[in-house]
Parts: sequence; C-alpha cells; structure tokens
Amino acid sequence: MPMNATKFIWFNGELVEWERATVHVMAHALHYGSSIFEGIRAYATPRGPAIFRLQPHIERMVDSARIYRMPLPYTPEQLAMACHEVVRANELTSAYLRPIAYRAFGEISPAPKNTPVEVAVAAIPWGKFLGDDVMERGVDVCVSSWTRPAPNTLPTMAKAGGNYLSSQLIVMEAQLNGYVEGIALDSSGNLSEGSGENLFLIRNGIILTPPLTASVLPGITRDTVITIARQLGYEVREQTIPREALYVADELFFTGTAAEVSPIRSVDGIVVKAGGRGPITAEIANHFFGLFTGETEDQHGWLDYVQ
Repeated sequence: MPMNATKFIWFNGELVEWERATVHVMAHALHYGSSIFEGIRAYATPRGPAIFRLQPHIERMVDSARIYRMPLPYTPEQLAMACHEVVRANELTSAYLRPIAYRAFGEISPAPKNTPVEVAVAAIPWGKFLGDDVMERGVDVCVSSWTRPAPNTLPTMAKAGGNYLSSQLIVMEAQLNGYVEGIALDSSGNLSEGSGENLFLIRNGIILTPPLTASVLPGITRDTVITIARQLGYEVREQTIPREALYVADELFFTGTAAEVSPIRSVDGIVVKAGGRGPITAEIANHFFGLFTGETEDQHGWLDYVQ
C-alpha cells in the first residue's frame, strides 16, 4: 500500500519534519537487519482519535528489544507519549503508527557492542491493508512454498525487521502467482501464519488458531479476537493444525493490526465452504469494529484516547 507522508515524525525524543527523519547508509540495521518495531492503529471514534491497545504494543516492543539485547533509550511511558504526540501533531483522526528502534551508525560487525540505538515513531493515514473490498468478498490466498523459521533459528516472538525477509518471500511469491497473500507452514509442516497476519479457521462452530509454538507472532489483534470470540460464546482452541484443514474449513480469516479482521475467500483455488465471509467471521468483525463506532462497549479499556 502506498505511503502518504505526514508533517512530523517523533525522532530520538523530538518532533522533526518528515524529510529530516533520516538514517545513515552505514547504520547497523541497514546491513544486519537489527531493528524491532510495532504496528499500531489509531481509530476515529465519536470521542476523537483513540489508539487501539497501545500498552500491549509497547510491551511487545520492549520485549522484542530484550530478546535482541537492544537497550532502548526511552521508557515505555515515553514511547506511549510519543505515539500520542505524533498523532496529535499531524492532526490525524485515524492513523497507522510505526514505532521503530534500530541499531544506528557505529560498528560494521554482527556484534554491535558500542552501536547506539535510535528510536522513531511515525503516524500516517492508512486504509484497508488487503484491499477496500476485503471485508465483504474476502481474499484469495495460497499455501507458500516458503516455510517459517524453525524455533531454534530466529525468535518469532520478537517483531524484528530481519524476520520480515521471510514475509517478503511469502507475499511476493503469492502475488506473482495471482494471489493476494500467502500462508506459511511451520518447520513441522503444520499451519503457521500469513506474511503479516495471524490465521484463524472455523469448522463446526469451533474456532481454531495455530499456537505460538508454530512460529507465529503473538498478535495483539489475535489476542483481541480470541477474547471477543469467547465473550460471544464460541470455543477457541490454540492448537496444531494440519495444512489440509484449510481445504475443509467452513470459514477462514486473518487478523493483524494492518489486516484487522480479514476474511479469506479461497486457498489454492478451493473456495471455503461459506463462499467468502461467513457468519461467525462477520459477527466477530462487527463486534471488533463496533469498538470504534461505540456500538461495542470497551469493557477492557482497549481504547487510549488522544487528547
């Protein structure tokens, strides 16, 4: 999706003009992939812009930094304030936020002993990640020939820039073959996730999703949907799921900050039994989007209003 520039980016502790938020070509992250980041949405609500589940996103960013032994120069409270500040400064009613921390210019070595860490937070206007008609029609996807990293290779619990080299291979292959997105298997050959989305499958009224041990990112929207589905009375199982379950599913959908709740219409040319967005997916999606229109009560304090 094309990116539209805004006026300001929060960069190393201050708001700077978009054009001034630059990185040196010899930055460690550019050469070794040593960055960690988050994707967060702010929604337009009747009470003004609200950042969705800000604290869990910041916590996951801090955890990602810990996994990669990256000392963050700002506290979680400062990062959360930066997210508020950049939405407010750019006068956005809704936005996609991208906090990022990365190892900057310092050493040309995989061992970044004395390399400084820089932090930025951008906020941009953004629409539907998988297309404007995805919520009704669903997307056509394929199972990728690329496998997700094994548990003892790259830690998929960390939302790290280097992990998304795998994602690029998955989605580029899918789109070159006429699909919107790809679904990857884990190193055992069972279902993992999309290039940037968690995966849910519905069969006989039961909702299934691959466990964290299937090399999936612990998605904040994934957690949100599990909570919503259980509140609505559905049984949700986090369990190992074989590939062929995709072809006999009643309904399938992706979740993610960018993808939100996106139905899957077909896999490898086999249309899901619901023919697109099914009734359970629709109920969960309506409950999810109702949080931002006021139709769904925010029981858990998930909305962080920008003053």
